[in-house]
Amino acid sequence: MIELEGVPELVDPVMVAAFEGWNDAGDAASTAVAHLDKEWKGEVFAALDAEDYYDFQVNRPTVFIEDGVRKVTWPTTRLSVVRVGGDKPRDLVLVRGIEPSMRWRSFCNELLGFAHELGVELVVVLGALLGDTPHTRPVPISGTTSDADLARRMDLEETKYEGPTGIVGILQEACAHAGVPAVSLWAAVPHYVSQPPNPKATLALLNRLEDLIGVRVPLGELPEDARAWQVGVDQLAAEDTEVAEYVQSLEEARDTAELPEASGEAIAREFERYLRRRDGGGPGGHATADGGEGPAGTPFLRDNPSGRTRPPRPPKPSGDDEESSED
Repeated sequence: MIELEGVPELVDPVMVAAFEGWNDAGDAASTAVAHLDKEWKGEVFAALDAEDYYDFQVNRPTVFIEDGVRKVTWPTTRLSVVRVGGDKPRDLVLVRGIEPSMRWRSFCNELLGFAHELGVELVVVLGALLGDTPHTRPVPISGTTSDADLARRMDLEETKYEGPTGIVGILQEACAHAGVPAVSLWAAVPHYVSQPPNPKATLALLNRLEDLIGVRVPLGELPEDARAWQVGVDQLAAEDTEVAEYVQSLEEARDTAELPEASGEAIAREFERYLRRRDGGGPGGHATADGGEGPAGTPFLRDNPSGRTRPPRPPKPSGDDEESSED
């Protein structure tokens, strides 16, 4: 049963979804949606029935005490709405939960029911996968869609992935069959430092989302967290000669793959982001055209403005892959 009482009429709504689990290396995708929910003070208006979709032996409920009373939190997927103001207001419907254990088709149909009732014009699903990418370079972000026209209009890749998939891939295909425009944004997380959190990958996803939907995303402390994360990984790598050599081989492979330099279109998109942040003002740091420094002169990490770089495999084997790309 879909209950939408109390939800205001939305302006050009976009649904942004992420799910913990197989599609969420380093918790980068789910953390991105959680960041949006926190920064924009999202209001939860619906939650899917946990018993319909989750195996509680796989995703166990948790018990906590509040005001002396024991309570239970069940694993589920919740929907919240945020109102984004500015010169061009656009509202977001945020979907955050755990990859369901069963009944995936019904799960997707229920989410699409919400999208239909709310007048959602675009669904963006965030994901993160393990890859042969060095932590010292910008995070590769790939944007894919099953819609050829949408791929051309939004500078995305038409997905050609074949193989095992997760709820991100299933939801995107469900949207395609329902005639709802849908996009998946994937961040590549270094497989040798896959434990969460990964604020650098989260930041890259949010920057790409900002470009895609034309809404300025408040970054909060993420740029500083990303810088601190990279410094910490640098220190750990420096303590192990073998790891340091492997990272260097990944850097060489990545730098070779990035030649020639970014296209004029990519540079223009980065400059447009800079102008949006300059005109919008406010806290959270400003992106610069070259991805360099914020207003206080503090360097922070940027994603690849082209969003399309795919580094080749390095000379040394990377070990077993734990994630599969949806592009």
